[in-house]
Amino acid sequence: MDKTYICIDLKSFYASVECVERGLDPFTTNLVVADPDRTEKTICLAITPAMKALGIKNRCRVFEIPKGIDYIMAVPRMGLYIEYSADIYSIYLKYISREDIHVYSIDEVFMDVTDYLSMYGMSAKQLGIMIMKDIEDSTGITATCGIGSNMYLAKIALDITAKHVADHIGILDEESYRKTLWDHKPLRDFWRVGPGIEKRLARCGITTMRQIAQADENLLYSLFGVDAELLIDHAYGRETTTIADIKNYKSSSNSLCSGQVLSRDYEHEEGKLVTKEMADLLCLDLVDRGLVTDSVTLHLSYSRAYEKESAHGSIRLSAKSSSAKVILPKVEELYERIKDRNTPIRKISLTYNDLTDEAYVQYDLFTDVEELERERKMQKAVNSIKEKYGKNAILKGMNLKEGATAMERNRQIGGHRSGEES
Repeated sequence: MDKTYICIDLKSFYASVECVERGLDPFTTNLVVADPDRTEKTICLAITPAMKALGIKNRCRVFEIPKGIDYIMAVPRMGLYIEYSADIYSIYLKYISREDIHVYSIDEVFMDVTDYLSMYGMSAKQLGIMIMKDIEDSTGITATCGIGSNMYLAKIALDITAKHVADHIGILDEESYRKTLWDHKPLRDFWRVGPGIEKRLARCGITTMRQIAQADENLLYSLFGVDAELLIDHAYGRETTTIADIKNYKSSSNSLCSGQVLSRDYEHEEGKLVTKEMADLLCLDLVDRGLVTDSVTLHLSYSRAYEKESAHGSIRLSAKSSSAKVILPKVEELYERIKDRNTPIRKISLTYNDLTDEAYVQYDLFTDVEELERERKMQKAVNSIKEKYGKNAILKGMNLKEGATAMERNRQIGGHRSGEES
């Protein structure tokens, strides 16, 4: 059966929200969303279409904005953006069932509209226009739209085709894709083709989708392994994955991960403190989800000034647990084992692996089960208080030490300000 997908993107979403909140037009207002408390090297989370029209690249760094351009710098308010995104999702639900919607990001969704077109008695373009108009009338946010015979083509129609038409709606099927975009450059404009893939292909003289489609498949598999299959399919405009497939997908392994880029270079003991904070918060997350782990992985990236290869390692627990008293000493042991004491770090990533339901925990004869149960109840109580009164309602002594980051991170969403001070 032929399918029809719509992909909708909220144009310059964060910057548009900030303009709407100020009663400004993002198409005529120079505004960037960036944290003024960070250095000029900080990345702008979004810029308005007006600034893009001046040739400024999206996701640029503040210092890259030409000095002669006057603009408003809006402090990120992630909580507000999530509210707008939720409101817009409720608009999608007026037209399409949640089973046929895949939320790709905070500002982008895919919708399988195959069964809705006959019901509404309209074309996919008409349906897209109706939804886009509802979004703008309800929230003030402008959307763009891609329509395709599969999810890949809907995404490409959004990312490439829609930019070159007045109504900001791109439409592609396999035939029109090959006719209009087979020779499009650069390759990195295409979904899932990053700069690294583009460079490796260029070294083989391949710079277009047509050339990928016509290339020796053995060459492509030697370059990219099994990922070559997806690249070849996309070169022809093919995509077999459906929204139903995504909804039904179950990961073969489970993990919880926490990562952060530090505001400055952290020396050995400072880095250990932050790592323990991250481990403690992940333990609370385990308890909240009713999960346990028996494996921890730590990745540390050193300061760029030292040009030193990252440190990486894992450690096993004697039994599955969510106890901070059990896990934190192991995390500290792992940190001491892999970290060069004389080299400061700038990034930390901590992962709890092989998660299972706490109901399947088995104890040995040396485990103080009552003590672990007391701690688990205490952790649940802490989670309840944090949920009701805020993440900083209860803190540990280490969170108050110099260099600790948990209090500040608790005020953030996705590493950026939530817009709430408490």
